[in-house]
Amino acid sequence: MSEELTSPETPETESEQPTKQRKNGLYSGVSDELGENMKSGWADTEQHDLEPVEQAEHTARRRAALSARFPGERLVIPAGNLKTRSNDTEYPFRSSVEYAYLTGNQTEDGVLVLEPTADGHRATLYLLPRSNRADGEFWLSGQGELWVGRRHSLTEAERLHGISTADVRELPDRLREATGPVRVVRGYDAGVEAALTDKVTAERDEELRVFLSEARLVKDEFEIGELQKAVDSTVRGFEDVVKVLDKAQATSERYIEGTFFLRARVEGNDVGYGTIAASGPHACTLHWVRNDGPVRSGDLLLLDAGVETHTLYTADVTRTLPVNGRYSEIQKKIYDAVYEAQEAGIAAVRPGAKHRAFHDAAQRVLTEKLVEWGLVEGPVERVLELGLQRRWTLHGTGHMLGMDVHDCAAARTETYVDGTLEPGMVLTVEPGLYFQADDLTVPEEYRGIGVRIEDDILVTEDGNRNLSAGLPRRSDEVEAWMASLKG
Repeated sequence: MSEELTSPETPETESEQPTKQRKNGLYSGVSDELGENMKSGWADTEQHDLEPVEQAEHTARRRAALSARFPGERLVIPAGNLKTRSNDTEYPFRSSVEYAYLTGNQTEDGVLVLEPTADGHRATLYLLPRSNRADGEFWLSGQGELWVGRRHSLTEAERLHGISTADVRELPDRLREATGPVRVVRGYDAGVEAALTDKVTAERDEELRVFLSEARLVKDEFEIGELQKAVDSTVRGFEDVVKVLDKAQATSERYIEGTFFLRARVEGNDVGYGTIAASGPHACTLHWVRNDGPVRSGDLLLLDAGVETHTLYTADVTRTLPVNGRYSEIQKKIYDAVYEAQEAGIAAVRPGAKHRAFHDAAQRVLTEKLVEWGLVEGPVERVLELGLQRRWTLHGTGHMLGMDVHDCAAARTETYVDGTLEPGMVLTVEPGLYFQADDLTVPEEYRGIGVRIEDDILVTEDGNRNLSAGLPRRSDEVEAWMASLKG
């Protein structure tokens, strides 16, 4: 990685302050002659034929709903800023979900402001303009275009997103001068929040956050299409993994993680969350993301992974696969129990059903199996009432899915887990059984086996549709699928 000449200033000051010299840089400064030379001789690269992004009509509708909910109030939704990974390197930027949902834009330091008018709101997208060639920012700043790439001009961004644009460096002063009620989505941009510190309250800001979370409970046609894209790529990523299980056995779980990541980066933006590539007893650790353990023939591989699209919608799929392609008798017994529970859970997903119904249905099946196997004393109703099955089932059976892998997390309980399913909702159904390697309450043959099966389910007008049906689930179908991929 090359070392730039200088360190970047904040977006508010980078064109107003002299560029900051990097300590221990190999160049002590910039000569007047070089500075003048770099100002000229550059072609005009303005893009005049841009079409609106695909979701522009949907983001406009979402902003209209937001405007109607908070009439007469200024609403501020930041994208967020780059975060330092170490010294002068940053983590890859991912826009705040609220900002991307309302704009379709994913640029760091961007801020959407809805200013109240007599008949609604006027939306302005505050962004950093093209790098300035006159003052050298484009090549002297660490975030200049010669270092990190060209960004859209304000005019280009306006064409793409259908929103008026302005220079984000002007925004702090405008916010400090703002009058009337203001709400901001917190946690993404400390500079924006500092400019509004005497104008907002935590309670009012939380109402804005909750509204934007609940707005995403029901997906529109664009979102459903993006989720299907994410799932389709994820299916291909699982196929990739099965084809290289021999190489994973020669290395570690990280070969599996890296294989899936390649598919995610080639076909999407990234993985939607840290891939869980849990082999053997690691499958009993719910969020095993170290992925540094061995992959052994005879063990199960629990792969929980999802591709994130370029528009930030993610899949979330889990399969538990026999590394050698065949389930042992005890593995099949446990796997088939989880499959039966998932079937019951998926069958309970339909419009008008309580959100908890699919969880209750799956938990009942798993509890019946645990009682039948003699691992917990019945009757089943007693076990469920006391939650005794949770020693081995551990987690809830699913969650909303969208731009966050656990989408709509800020929604009110009464509209989410205590609510009712509606067409357009997308959720996971993912029961599991986990017998820890040190659990002395179960027979030794159970210990170290963890099984989860997870699919992404769309609530339809007349029931549901499994978006991830492209991956087999039944144990015999999984074995046949794996055999076909291994040739």
